[in-house]
Amino acid sequence: MCMVAAMAKRTSSDSRLLFDMPEGPDFSMETAARGKGLWPVAGTDEAGRGPLAGPVVAAAVVLDPDNIPPGLHDSKQLSAAKREALFTLILERAFVSVASSSARRIDAIDIRKASLDAMRRAVAGLEMAPKLVLTDGRDVPPGLACEGRAVVKGDARSLSIAAASIVAKVTRDRMMARADVDFPGYGFAIHAGYATEVHRKAITSLGPCPLHRMSFRPLRQD
Repeated sequence: MCMVAAMAKRTSSDSRLLFDMPEGPDFSMETAARGKGLWPVAGTDEAGRGPLAGPVVAAAVVLDPDNIPPGLHDSKQLSAAKREALFTLILERAFVSVASSSARRIDAIDIRKASLDAMRRAVAGLEMAPKLVLTDGRDVPPGLACEGRAVVKGDARSLSIAAASIVAKVTRDRMMARADVDFPGYGFAIHAGYATEVHRKAITSLGPCPLHRMSFRPLRQD
């Protein structure tokens, strides 16, 4: 144990975020902003940057500080049932807006720009205009009507961003379940458009459908 302790004392890293990450998201960034007169604060996040098919969906959420749904976390850390339950609570207790960019738009302007544009439109659609937007990731969506702040690993640090991640994920999953009805045979309800083996085999057998992102490999033809 002494050796382990000594090794720990000698350990250093320039990636402090890896060691300073809280156990779960909290409301500290929002509270600090409110103390500086930046209120309301919206969190925004997207779902669906990586799939071969379907839209990228963004959500923006302004939480009520006095009525925050318990159990909010990064959507990837929650079960589907828990996400669905929290989705309902968020819609009941917060201001919420959702926007999406289609596969065609993703192909036209690239996935990064399409994601950021969906975030911008989600924020613009909020009934309560924010004074500050906390965005998951390293980029602030261009064209916001207020100050924006990029938060790396934001869905694990900010309750507002976590709430947005849940809304975006549940909304997109529901959209892909509907797509499974409109475009049967690809298994969209199961894999939500991600590049699973089942999905790749379906593309080989059926060819791509209008929901596929033709700028993504292996669909992209150089």
